[in-house]
Amino acid sequence: MNFKKSFMTQIGYISKVIVLLFVSNIAIGQQLSNQFFTKANGFFNQHVQSGAVDYQNAKNSADLKTLINTVENVDLSAASDLEKKAFYINAYNLLVINAASQAYPLNSVNEIPGFFDRKKHTVAGQSITLNKLEKDLLIKVTQDERLHFVLVCGAVDCPPIVNFAYTPAQLDQQMESQTQIALNNPNFIKVGADKTELSKIFQWYVGDFGGSQKSVLNFINKYRTQKISDDTKIGYYEYNWKLNDRTAGNSSLNPSGTAANETRYVVSAAIPKGSFEIKLFNNLYNQRTGNSSELVDRSTFFTSTFSALYGVSSRFNAGLEFRYRRVNYGGLPSSPLSVFSANEGDIFRSGITGIGPKVRIAPFESLENFSIQSTLTFGTRSDLAGNSELRYIDWNGATFNTQLFNDFTIGTNFSLFTELDFLIEDIGPKEGNHANRFSTPATVIFSYFPNGKTTFYALGGFSPYYQSTFDYFVQGGFGAKYQITPAFEVELLYTGFTNKFLLDTGGKAQTFNLGVRYSL
Repeated sequence: MNFKKSFMTQIGYISKVIVLLFVSNIAIGQQLSNQFFTKANGFFNQHVQSGAVDYQNAKNSADLKTLINTVENVDLSAASDLEKKAFYINAYNLLVINAASQAYPLNSVNEIPGFFDRKKHTVAGQSITLNKLEKDLLIKVTQDERLHFVLVCGAVDCPPIVNFAYTPAQLDQQMESQTQIALNNPNFIKVGADKTELSKIFQWYVGDFGGSQKSVLNFINKYRTQKISDDTKIGYYEYNWKLNDRTAGNSSLNPSGTAANETRYVVSAAIPKGSFEIKLFNNLYNQRTGNSSELVDRSTFFTSTFSALYGVSSRFNAGLEFRYRRVNYGGLPSSPLSVFSANEGDIFRSGITGIGPKVRIAPFESLENFSIQSTLTFGTRSDLAGNSELRYIDWNGATFNTQLFNDFTIGTNFSLFTELDFLIEDIGPKEGNHANRFSTPATVIFSYFPNGKTTFYALGGFSPYYQSTFDYFVQGGFGAKYQITPAFEVELLYTGFTNKFLLDTGGKAQTFNLGVRYSL
């Protein structure tokens, strides 16, 4: 009996050891191994040639799918710092190729909204953007400037991608070699008789090279065979974002190589999964009735609209919007800015007048720049529309607005944005001309992009109001946007505005607008 019990105990111990070994083997299989670098080396060797990528064939590559799966699920807990560094470099380059190939054919990776700063990837179980992977997991950790010459961005003006994997055993030698090749390449460092033009990499990331032009030149000269004089005039050539595509004769590609249109923020696109978009748009509407000899009244509305969206998925966004308004009804002469400091005798009101949910969907996978946005805001008070003692500041009832956005690329420096709204204002069982006021505002914006950060545009709009007494408004104007960073943008807009009432009374109206957008 004791023998049987002892035997069964031993069997139990052996079983536990077998299970432990089995689980350990599974864990080891999930950890970083040389197999990843070997398979990555084979993939790069097959799909990269002379600094260009065969995106067309990479799109359906089983090896790429396997490598991306490893990138997403690998366990780095047992990896050394050197192994992590080599892994992250290869992971970055593989993610760029995978994302570009899945959207192929395309002119530039910047045609994919938020490619670097908003689109998230899974790396070793962590959801992260390409920019965060580069800055937080590589540059901040290693403080290695040479990373800028081994990480590729999918563009022809990137330092050329190599047809091999970076490995822990050879990493320092490989990075040193690629940095030296890039900095001696006459297409990357363009030395002229009276001026030397550098890649904008040295302008964008000057802080990584010491923070000054002198420190940048010191770094470059460390690797150059022919040194650049400290007295040389330095400039930066325009970055060519055209896709570094190996496939020849693809008519879908932009032959000019100019990519100002492709680096822009696309208003109509849904934001990527897990990201936020915050907008603050300030509108100052100034209306004068009468004519040049008989100015009788001025009405000024300042509306500040705050909205926030979250990427529930890459095709469905949800958030909220609220509206703050200041209104001033005053005689003339006066200034539109009097809405911020009412004069004696003016009629002034202010407050938060509307709040409610907002959603945006991108219903068609093949149309990334088409989206539908709906916002339902509720009035915050019952006297917003005014009464015998108060003037109008906003509608008492709810407002429901469904907007259809579409954006069309025209060549390399232009685009056409269209918007059609289905707007119902002052919803509710009320009497009067303005109850359940329905309109279909239509807007067209033609934009010009002189570079990747700046936009100039012209705007035109028409809105009919379908009510017992037909009404409308027409507006036209011009504006500009500037992306201070890929995540932060400011906008200025001026419009002239008219409708039937203003025409009948000899009045004039205009708007001054300031917008701010931030994404993360």
